[in-house]
Amino acid sequence: FVVGHAGLLQALAMLLVAYFILALTVLSVCAIATNGAVQGGGAYFMISRTLGPEVGGSIGLMFYLANVCGCAVSLLGLVESVLDVFGADATGPSGLRVLPQGYGWNLLYGSLLLGLVGGVCTLGAGLYARASFLTFLLVSGSLASVLISFVAVGPRDIPLTPRPGPNGSSLLPRFGHFTGFNSSTLKDNLGAGYAEDYTTGAMMNFASVFAVLFNGCTGIMAGANMSGELKDPSRAIPLGTIVAVAYTFFVYVLLFFLSSFTCDRTLLQEDYGFFRAVSLWPPLVLIGIYATALSASMSSLIGASRILHALARDDLFGVILAPAKVVSRGGNPWAAVLYSWGLVQLVLLAGKLNTLAAVVTVFYLVAYAAVDLSCLSLEWASAPNFRPTFSLFSWHTCLLGVASCLLMMFLISPGAAGGSLLLMGLLAALLTARGGPSSWGYVSQALLFHQVRKYLLRLDVRKDHVKFWRPQLLLLVGNPRGALPLLRLANQLKKGGLYVLGHVTLGDLDSLPSDPVQPQYGAWLSLVDRAQVKAFVDLTLSPSVRQGAQHLLRISGLESGTLLPWGLRSS
Repeated sequence: FVVGHAGLLQALAMLLVAYFILALTVLSVCAIATNGAVQGGGAYFMISRTLGPEVGGSIGLMFYLANVCGCAVSLLGLVESVLDVFGADATGPSGLRVLPQGYGWNLLYGSLLLGLVGGVCTLGAGLYARASFLTFLLVSGSLASVLISFVAVGPRDIPLTPRPGPNGSSLLPRFGHFTGFNSSTLKDNLGAGYAEDYTTGAMMNFASVFAVLFNGCTGIMAGANMSGELKDPSRAIPLGTIVAVAYTFFVYVLLFFLSSFTCDRTLLQEDYGFFRAVSLWPPLVLIGIYATALSASMSSLIGASRILHALARDDLFGVILAPAKVVSRGGNPWAAVLYSWGLVQLVLLAGKLNTLAAVVTVFYLVAYAAVDLSCLSLEWASAPNFRPTFSLFSWHTCLLGVASCLLMMFLISPGAAGGSLLLMGLLAALLTARGGPSSWGYVSQALLFHQVRKYLLRLDVRKDHVKFWRPQLLLLVGNPRGALPLLRLANQLKKGGLYVLGHVTLGDLDSLPSDPVQPQYGAWLSLVDRAQVKAFVDLTLSPSVRQGAQHLLRISGLESGTLLPWGLRSS
C-alpha cells in the first residue's frame, strides 16, 4: 500500500520519520524504566508517578481505551482477512466461499475469536507468553517464506478483482505483474503515484498514507504494559523494546525494497495481499497474517487488563473500576481481563472501525507524548532520585519527542487530536475534583523548587534601589482563631511585597523530647488557604515572644524594622 502510492523514496522517508518519532519515545521509556522499580501498569505507572494522579489517571484511562479498541480493530481485521478467502461473498480470484457473511455472522466470528484470545489472557501471563512466542515463530516462518519467494519465484501475471463499469457491468479481467528483480520496475516505483484506494474509494495523499504506515508502528508499549509480570523490568523493557523496534524497522525496509524491485505499480495499488499470489506455499502467508492479528489482539487485551488493574488498585475512579482489583492466588488480574473482554465485545458491535482506528492511534500518541513529558520533567527538575542507568537521552530528545507526537496527532486526525486533548482535560479536572493520592509526589513541585532556587541565586541585594522598593511584612499571630480579619488586612497592605505569618511557641528545646513546632506547619498552611492570602509561614520556638520575633526577623530574611504589637512596620 505504502510503496504503491508513495513510491520507494517517499516510503523510505515516511518510515524514517515514523521510526524517528518512535525512537525518541523509546529513549524516554528506557530512561524511566532503568531509574528504579517499575510496577504493574507500564506506561500508566511511569506517567502517574511523575506527573501526578490527575494527569496520569486521565492518560492511563485513555491508553486503556486505546488498547481495548486496538484489540477490537485487530479482531475485525482478522475476520475480514478470513472472509476475504473463505467468505461466501469473497470477490478475490482464489476465494473458497464456504463461510456465510453478514453483520451477524461477522459479529459471531469476532466474538469466537475474542473468546479464544480472552481465554488465553485470562489463564495468566505465562500462557500468554507461550502463545505469543508461538505466534512469533509462525509470523517469522511466514515472513521467511515471503522473502524467499521474492527470489525463487519467476515473473508472472496476477489476476486482480475486476472493477464495475459505469453502467454496472464488469470490466474485462485485469492483471498485475510480478516482474522479478528488474531495474525498470524499480525505476517506475521510485516516485510517488497517489491514486484511489480500491478498498475505500478515497483518494490517497502523503498524509493519509503516512497515517496508515504509522498505525503499523504503534506497538512499542507492548512490553512495558507487562511490567508487573517481568522478572527484571528495568532490564527487559529497554532491551526488548529496542530490539523489537530495530527488528521491525529492518523488516519494513527489506519489504519496501523487494516490493519496489519486483512488482509493478498496478499490482501494488490494486492488490494489497499479493504476497499470497507470489508465495511458494500460499497457505503459509495466510497463517502468518492470522497469527499477526491474533498476536496483536492478545497483546492489546492483556496490556489493557494490566493498565485497568493498576488504575483500579490506585482507586482513582472509585467503585466504577473496583471489580478490576480482584486477582487470583498467583496474582493474575483475571477480573480485569474479563472487564476488558466485555468492553471489547461491546466495541465489536460497531462492526466497521476504520474511523475509530485513527482515534486509537491518536490515543496511543497521547500516551507516548506523556511519557516523553514525564522524562523531560524529571530531567529539567534535576531530581536527585532520577539517575537512570540508560544514558542515551537528553532533554532535547524528550522535548522533540513531545513535539513530534503532538504533530503526528494533528496530522493523522485533527478532530480526534482535539477531542483527545479535551477528553484528557475533562478527566484530569474530574480527578482533581475527586482528589487523589498525594504520596506519589509531583514533579511540578520539583520543577518549581529548581526554578525558584535558580532565580533566588540571581537576586543580588547590592543592586536594590529605592525606586523598586516593596513592603515586607511580618505578622505575628498569637491566636489564629480570631486573626482572619487581621490576616486579610495585612494581605492588602503588602501590595506585591513579601508577607510572612509568624508564630512564637514558648519553650526550650533542650528541655523537650521533640520539636513541638514542626507538626504545626500543616495547620498554619491550611489557615493560609482558608484566609485566601498570599503569605509564607514561619514558626519558631523561643523562651520569650520578643526573642522569638527577633528569630523570625532573621530566619525570614526580612529587612530591619520596628516591632508593633500585631506585627512589623518596615523602616
